[in-house]
Amino acid sequence: QVPLVESGGGLVQAGESLRLSCAASGSPYSSGSLFSFTAMAWYRQAPGQQRDLVARITRDGFTEYVDSVKGRFTISRDNAKKMVYLQMNNLKPEDTAVYYCVDQRFSLWGQGTQVTVSS
Repeated sequence: QVPLVESGGGLVQAGESLRLSCAASGSPYSSGSLFSFTAMAWYRQAPGQQRDLVARITRDGFTEYVDSVKGRFTISRDNAKKMVYLQMNNLKPEDTAVYYCVDQRFSLWGQGTQVTVSS
């Protein structure tokens, strides 16, 4: 019954890649077309820091990124599968954080997935 569930985090070395996934598997997404009308985003929170917006994607596929990840991260969505992804390439130690999948329309948050990048 959890609305959003993230996966794909882990421990990697600088320069490596990870792909995060977010499944809109629980209510209110379990039935109907609600997911396709939402703007989805990825936030992250580093230890001792505030949660920051990393990337967002609208229902039409328009994307925005924080400057620090432009050219390295790609957010995408699959409305048919009710999934959101964050492809993270050339990871840097400063990318270390808990990454959260967020439904911006309804302010729903996933539990988060840990990404740790070692130097």
